[in-house]
Amino acid sequence: MKKITLMLTAMSLSLVLGCSNESLGDENIGGSQKKPKKVETTPFDEPENDGEHCFITHLIAGQTHVAGSVTIDVDGDQLIITYTTNEDWTIGTTHLSIGICESDWVPLNGAGNPQIGQFEFTEPTSQTSTEVVYIIPISEVGDTYCFAAHAEVEGPAGGETAWALGDQFDGNSWAMYEEFNLSDCESDDDGEDDGDNGDNGGQIPT
Repeated sequence: MKKITLMLTAMSLSLVLGCSNESLGDENIGGSQKKPKKVETTPFDEPENDGEHCFITHLIAGQTHVAGSVTIDVDGDQLIITYTTNEDWTIGTTHLSIGICESDWVPLNGAGNPQIGQFEFTEPTSQTSTEVVYIIPISEVGDTYCFAAHAEVEGPAGGETAWALGDQFDGNSWAMYEEFNLSDCESDDDGEDDGDNGDNGGQIPT
């Protein structure tokens, strides 16, 4: 009788230890070895370019709303990037980073998320409650550029973070960037210099 009791006790103890080890193993697998899950945004169709602008994409607020657009145009040796909000939306603080895609064109943290506080353009050439314009001298023409356009916007439901629609960065945020090619743009330069270069603090990083 004692032998049977001891055998049952040993079997019960073995089962308990086995379950504990299995739980510990699953916890380790789901720990730091797993890459953080990316935040999914609502799918949006690319906006149609009617030819008025060199490049156009949506300004997405809170991952779910089209709050406006971001356009790119070329005027002589200047790049003009414009944030425009739709009706019922206003725009506040903006951050812009732009550079040649193959280089380290945007400041990222260790997790692969953009550091908007270190973006090189934060003071627009002009701004209203519905439009922000950056005028940036073009340092090189014909290369593929990448840009990340961030904004703080206000809509019917309150304040939201907004990004120009594009591809997500490798980090775990929903921040986005897009690319364009200046060779696809036609310059509006008519040979006249109006002297308005704007106070934008620099050129496109190379």
